[in-house]
Amino acid sequence: MGHVFDFNEAIAYEQWLNKPQTEYAFELEAGLMRNLLQPMRGETILDIGCGAGACLKAFLDMGLQVTGLDPSTYMLDVALKKIGARADLYRGFAEDIPFGDNSFSYASLFTTLEFVDDPVKALEEAFRVAKDRVFIGFLNRYAIKGIQRRVKGIFTPTIFNHARFFSVWEVKQIIRGILGNTPVSWRTVCQLPANSGNFVNSLEQSRIIQRCPFGAFAGIVVTLVPRFKTKPLTMRYSAKNPGGAATG
Repeated sequence: MGHVFDFNEAIAYEQWLNKPQTEYAFELEAGLMRNLLQPMRGETILDIGCGAGACLKAFLDMGLQVTGLDPSTYMLDVALKKIGARADLYRGFAEDIPFGDNSFSYASLFTTLEFVDDPVKALEEAFRVAKDRVFIGFLNRYAIKGIQRRVKGIFTPTIFNHARFFSVWEVKQIIRGILGNTPVSWRTVCQLPANSGNFVNSLEQSRIIQRCPFGAFAGIVVTLVPRFKTKPLTMRYSAKNPGGAATG
């Protein structure tokens, strides 16, 4: 089941989202998500672990038909206040998604993998319900910011005490273990200190910089390749002249 945000955590998270520094980082993260996922307007997407609804709004701005799923009723209340009836919201868990196979064009786990009990099962479910692409956004284990968050959690209780951090390589290994050799692309953002000027901000948009695996936020997009189960068939052949002499 993983960590489910309670009332106080949901309120604190909403307040954190509204901070200028957080808004700047989210713009970079949402831009990375959009560039990697490349969604087509009018298509459907499931936001797994939609939380307070920041990504729901971003997906709506991309012209998508949006469905959100989260185990916390308090987080869903915050999301509902943010986006109203523009998206369908459901209570549920990433490891047991209440939708059928190929129900959505896309699926997204945006800082969701950190808080689930079974990351492999969560990704298996995301790959099951999506038919085109899946975006996985996560806090980078090897970023300086990620190390700071873990150290801070030793001395002060934070939400990140409940989080499990991943690296790009670890998430790619999980994906390969589930899907085999499927197309995967990745990049990272938030490499540099926020609000450091226009030049630094433009560097954050550079694909060369984003290929550095140590940004605070990493994004991976998985292109789902159809797979078919095959069953060997017995081929029967009856000779036309089984008892006759061979002719040349």
